[in-house]
Amino acid sequence: MGKLKEIVIDCDIPSRVARFWAAALDGYQVVPYDDAELARLAAMGLTPETDPTVMVEGPGTRLCFHLRQGERPARNRVHLDIAATDREKEVERLILLGARYVRETHAYTVLKDPEGNNFCVTSE
Repeated sequence: MGKLKEIVIDCDIPSRVARFWAAALDGYQVVPYDDAELARLAAMGLTPETDPTVMVEGPGTRLCFHLRQGERPARNRVHLDIAATDREKEVERLILLGARYVRETHAYTVLKDPEGNNFCVTSE
């Protein structure tokens, strides 16, 4: 039986979306680039800003932000739910990080990340 390894999110600019989610989620960070990885990217004419695959790790499931190839579907195929003790305060914080408000229900608030991918904020 397989186990969940990571959640992969297609992006136009993986580094930008990875930084957003690393800042949005408690205890998460973009995986640092060591000298060998920087050299590997440089050999391909890339930098951490143009890396087609950026990893974010923390206390839970690893997130992989991958360069999207081809047409964007009308709606993202994967989204994240964030649980917060103070939903309103968390929504405000995420908007300051670059999220955009979409709508709200009694159970959750829908936002969009910097590339327009929906995600939800729920109460714990």
